[in-house]
Formats: sequence, C-alpha cells, structure tokens
Amino acid sequence: MDYDKFIFCLEAVPDIETETTTEVFKSLEKLALQTGIDSIYKTCDTIEGLEESLNVLLYEDHNFKNYEIIYLIMPGEGNTICLNNYYYSLEEIAEIFEGRMKGKILHFANAKPLDLSEEEAQYFLDITGAKAVSGYGITSRKATSSQLDNVFFSLCQDEDDVVEIVEALHEKYYAACKVLDFRLYY
Repeated sequence: MDYDKFIFCLEAVPDIETETTTEVFKSLEKLALQTGIDSIYKTCDTIEGLEESLNVLLYEDHNFKNYEIIYLIMPGEGNTICLNNYYYSLEEIAEIFEGRMKGKILHFANAKPLDLSEEEAQYFLDITGAKAVSGYGITSRKATSSQLDNVFFSLCQDEDDVVEIVEALHEKYYAACKVLDFRLYY
C-alpha cells in the first residue's frame, strides 16, 4: 500500500563526509519495503546543517505538505540536542522551526530523553506550529527505539488524532512503550 504521508528523517552524525549506513537508515528502508511508507533520510553534523536540510525540505520539496512526521535522531541531555559537541536547547530548535511545522509531528528517537514541562511543551508547539512533539523519557545506547518508532509512524498514516494514535500504540505495544517511556505532547 502506498501512503500519501511521508517521513523526513534527520540524523546527527559525527561527520557528514564519512558515509555510513546507520541502523535508522536500515530501519526506514525496511519500513518502506514492508508498508510502503516513504521517507527522506538526511544527516547533519552542525546546527547549520540541520537548518539547511530543513530549508531545502521547506522551500525546494514540492511534497513538503505530505511530510507528516519530522523524525529527529540526535543525542542530547535534558531538553537539549548535541551537534558537533555543542548543545542546543529545544527552545533554540523551536526558533529554527518557527512557524514552519504546521500540522507536523516532530518525533525524537530515544537518542535523547524528551522531558518537557507543560510550559516548555506549549512553547515548543506554539513557536513551531507543530501538531505534536513526541519521544521517549529513557535514553539507551543499547536498545534503540527504531522498531517502536516504525509502529508509531505506521499508526500515524492511518489515524489523524494523536490521542487515538498513542492509545493504539500503548494497546499493541504497552511493554515497549513503558520500558522506553513513550511521550507525546500536543
């Protein structure tokens, strides 16, 4: 089945000049083969690279409206991401995405914990225009969230209500959601 909603994935890597096939890339390929959900995969190693990739998506990709999920795989601590050994707050990231994520879900893999207060979540959503931001409370280098991420992405294809999506995810994969501490702010 071909879907009309896509995933834009941006993964932080130590050096974009070094070509490697990451687990996330393989997981998205598998998702495309099994479900027909297409994605664009890009890497970045600086905040400028993140911003440039986003600008290319926004201003040069005519299918941008079809990208429902912006999938970010970036390490970090607390409510920061780390690129090239520099930490950027989610408030700074919100300002980069300012007003450009209308109707999108920004989903963080479990490479960083996502633990927003109600005010932080509302600020992020208000500034970016996103429909929701999701991720995990638990960071793990041993167990990635990629399989649960793919289930989440599949559910997003069939349902528009984020509450329904989360309920279905917890219903089918409660143990994984609990272990990784899946979170959604909307």
